Amino acid sequence: MTSKQASLETNDKTKLSLGNRIGLGLLYLVLVLVAIFQIYPLIWLFFFSLKTNAEVFGTSPFALPSDPQWGNYVKAWVDGGVGSYFFNSVFVTVTAVILTILFASFVTFAITRMEWKLNKLALGLFMVGLMVPIHSALIPLFSFFLDINLIDHPLSIILTYTAYNLPLTIMIMLGFYYTLPREVEEAAVMDGCSIHRIFFQITLPITTPVISTTAIINMIYNWNEFVFVNTFISSDKYKTLTVGIQNFIGQYLTDWGAIGATLMISIIPVLIAFFILSNRIVEGIAAGSVKG
Repeated sequence: MTSKQASLETNDKTKLSLGNRIGLGLLYLVLVLVAIFQIYPLIWLFFFSLKTNAEVFGTSPFALPSDPQWGNYVKAWVDGGVGSYFFNSVFVTVTAVILTILFASFVTFAITRMEWKLNKLALGLFMVGLMVPIHSALIPLFSFFLDINLIDHPLSIILTYTAYNLPLTIMIMLGFYYTLPREVEEAAVMDGCSIHRIFFQITLPITTPVISTTAIINMIYNWNEFVFVNTFISSDKYKTLTVGIQNFIGQYLTDWGAIGATLMISIIPVLIAFFILSNRIVEGIAAGSVKG
């Protein structure tokens, strides 16, 4: 190789390296801008929760609070009953998520690991649930719960959330279950392990990534849902955060600072859950996206 050829190859590598750097720089710039657009509403809401009504309407919406009103959080938690609504939301959300994941795991295990005649028909019936508009059954459900005395009871919300989240949860789990090797389960059968022990001691622990994925999806829906709670629950002692926030909206005066504080309180659990489960969510989505 001549010195001229070596010089040309070096120049090509330099240009390629420079092009890669420019491309990475543009990519990072786009990601930073997207991150700013995603994070800014949370920062704005935090500052909004520290303002008085006069500051909300009398200054620029982007202005910082001149005198942070930390009392808005105390007012929301104590005077507004947000503490009770918060624990109601936690109870309903956690219970519905656990039931949904457990039942969906039962169904997915039975469909992918067991041979029976109505296998495909059962799966099709569950998938039909994805095509039913969520609130189309609002009146029939209200009538049904009224007949069995579950109106104004948390169980009506838990059962509704569990039923409506099952189809999507099963669909996500199916992709992951199809990737699981059968050798471990077959070896357990050869050792005399029962079907119940195989599910609870082998299959269920292996599916932790997809369980985390479906848990955060179900949690976000259950935590933010409004229509079912507003329809089925009337007593303050059973209301969740999404409905309880209406207490701060009056006919003649609305406490916007307390509303902002309530919204911040409602966002924090979802953010914490997402940060804790983020790695598991990526693993579950990646593993369930490819069959084989």
